[in-house]
Amino acid sequence: MASLPPTEGQLYIGLMSGTSLDGIDGVLFDAGRLAVTGHVHAPFAPALRDELLALNTPGDNELHRAALAANAVARGYADVVAQLLEATGTRRDQVAAIGAHGQTVRHQPGGFDGYTTQLLNGALLAEQAGIDVVCDLRSRDVAAGGQGAPLVPAFHRAVFSAEGQDSAVLNLGGISNLSLLFADGRTGGFDCGPANCLMDGWIARHQGKAFDADGAWAATGRVSPALLATLLGEPFFALPPPKSTGRDLFNLGWLQSRLLPGLAPEDVQATLLELSTRCVADALRAQMPGARSLIACGGGALNGRLMQRLSDLLPGVTVESSAAHDLPVDQVEAAAFAWLAMRFKTKRPGNLPAVTGAAGLRLLGCLYPA
Repeated sequence: MASLPPTEGQLYIGLMSGTSLDGIDGVLFDAGRLAVTGHVHAPFAPALRDELLALNTPGDNELHRAALAANAVARGYADVVAQLLEATGTRRDQVAAIGAHGQTVRHQPGGFDGYTTQLLNGALLAEQAGIDVVCDLRSRDVAAGGQGAPLVPAFHRAVFSAEGQDSAVLNLGGISNLSLLFADGRTGGFDCGPANCLMDGWIARHQGKAFDADGAWAATGRVSPALLATLLGEPFFALPPPKSTGRDLFNLGWLQSRLLPGLAPEDVQATLLELSTRCVADALRAQMPGARSLIACGGGALNGRLMQRLSDLLPGVTVESSAAHDLPVDQVEAAAFAWLAMRFKTKRPGNLPAVTGAAGLRLLGCLYPA
């Protein structure tokens, strides 16, 4: 989607901070034209990033720490909103609503009593931004028996579907998820497994880097067939859709418990990259064998080695970046949450029961008025 003049009354802001914890992406989104008209990225302060990562696992004084982190996320979101408005010359009263994802720290839709937790003080964001805020977008789907994820396939259908062919959209964030856009109009989707979360954690531990730029470190190692087979033995990969996952499962503790002795760190990184591509390729072949196109977005789409391995594993499938469809890889998810805010404000459902497993269509989110 090319950048176009905004349509009056159709402007929304989408805010996304994903499992990769690389920061906040904000877009100004014209829901009338399905076009992004502005984008801002702001990294998390290191202390906040570390705290959000720590809150993915049990710890001391969690309620207090989570509340403070939710406030910090809201303030970070408000700063991005202010930057967006200034950069695009947009007034607050021109924006119908903000669609704000929050930061997922726990996701247990099928465990315990079923819940999902995204840290964000929506009231504080509405107070600071001066714009209606639609947030907590996953909980209603979970309450209806669904996974609460992925929520982006309906948006992907709206912007990426190709007439007359089966195509798929792949988000490569901390976790990978597929949207299946069938030629007959059906839409599917599910989480595949880890995309960047394990690779990012491993290189941070061994080299102090936030991510493996272009897969360069992985390229220096060799894939361990034995470790790869052990990792692929995780029962999640064999589950049929609907399914979703997160750092609750795929974290460095999970990896550490499966490591084989004697492997060099770079060989582990090479194996993790292979895991990230194999779980996607296996899932796509199983669920959409007729796929002819795979459009990738998210930070992992900037990893040339990862993208090349996907192409190698999927002969006959054109693997390309969402940028080839006029939507840069770091803007797709934020645009999707702006779109979901539009669905809420216009009283239309945001979930797809065939994707999440929910009992039916539901209006997603809660509103904090400006």
